[in-house]
Amino acid sequence: MDIPGLPARKAALKLLDAVLRRGETLDQAAQPALQGVRSDADRALARALAGEALRWLTDLDALIDSATRQVLPDDAKPRMALRLMLAGWLRLDTPPHAVIATGLPLLVGGPRRLAHGVFSTLVKRGVSLPAAPSLPEPVAQRWGERAAAIASGLAVPPPLDLTLRDPAATAEWAERLGGISLLPGHVRLERGTAVERLEGFREGAWWVQDLAASLPARLLGEGPGRTALDLCAAPGGKTMQLAAAGWQVTAVDSGAKRLQRMQENLARTDLAATLVQADALVWEPEGQFDAVLLDAPCTATGTCRRHPDVLHRIGPRQIAELAELQAALLTRATRWVKPGGRLVYATCSLEPAEGEEQARRIALPADPIRADELPAGLVPTAAGWLRTDPGMLADAGGLDGFFIARWHLPS
Repeated sequence: MDIPGLPARKAALKLLDAVLRRGETLDQAAQPALQGVRSDADRALARALAGEALRWLTDLDALIDSATRQVLPDDAKPRMALRLMLAGWLRLDTPPHAVIATGLPLLVGGPRRLAHGVFSTLVKRGVSLPAAPSLPEPVAQRWGERAAAIASGLAVPPPLDLTLRDPAATAEWAERLGGISLLPGHVRLERGTAVERLEGFREGAWWVQDLAASLPARLLGEGPGRTALDLCAAPGGKTMQLAAAGWQVTAVDSGAKRLQRMQENLARTDLAATLVQADALVWEPEGQFDAVLLDAPCTATGTCRRHPDVLHRIGPRQIAELAELQAALLTRATRWVKPGGRLVYATCSLEPAEGEEQARRIALPADPIRADELPAGLVPTAAGWLRTDPGMLADAGGLDGFFIARWHLPS
């Protein structure tokens, strides 16, 4: 019979291995890694342990290396187990004796003795982690002068953001749910809330959507009597925003399962949109639209506070491949805007190649984003674009990293 808590540690070890050795996302790795883990608590603990180990990996490795002269390869099982043991102790406040009882059974023989010695040494030293995670060196070099500010926003997982179907009811829902609002139509709650149990879920009064992710659709304004095209639309938050704002929305995505989930969410929120399963690189609409929104596929490095695996999976190759795709999609999107219409381009990436460099290619007249369209504390760039970083709005709980640009076509 397994020691209580051991199934969670075994699953967390599989998650960590899948991300660091095979380059999978935590979400991709979750189904096979958590298979057979029966309790919801153990499944949540496995995700939390793996997530915190990835969030603080550079600092955890530095602690491990400080306590042993033996060289432990990055993918060696003792190092993997020690990362989880230290994450449990230093981030999840698991008592050291419980860490030892559930961590050492992951190893046998000499590796177990080594891990025990390293962990005990660090406990005796009373070590701690810095106030903010240290970024992997390649990531810190890519993000340059922004790296320290971004890292400051990664110390804790993010709160829960909701987008309301009816922005006029913002104050009501903030009070009913015990949250705060940073914009009309937005409510922020403390993390750890079971979404399906919250008031308003069943009747579709809101949906989960990070504050930064809600900004691109907001920048298209109200839409009664006008048409909008949402390209690469899944998971559907922006489609629902546009539909709630009165737009006649056509949402295009290549994934059948993602579109099915979008349809379910539209039904739950009593909103309507035309869903099209197609590859936006080959699909052709029957006409043009008053607004086109392209939230393009990207490396998603801006979601690193909720998906810390991106800190270790993404490098120059992935960035270059996705930048090429974004350029092709953006070129096509510009053709589908009616005269007098608007185009918004967005990515949840912190990489300039997926943001600023893409925007510079577009020859359409700019429609600069204004500060009065944004939450207090966010300021557009000199070019009229918006760049958000984890760590911005820190006093209110932060937000994901996004790049957003907007253009208009002359009438």
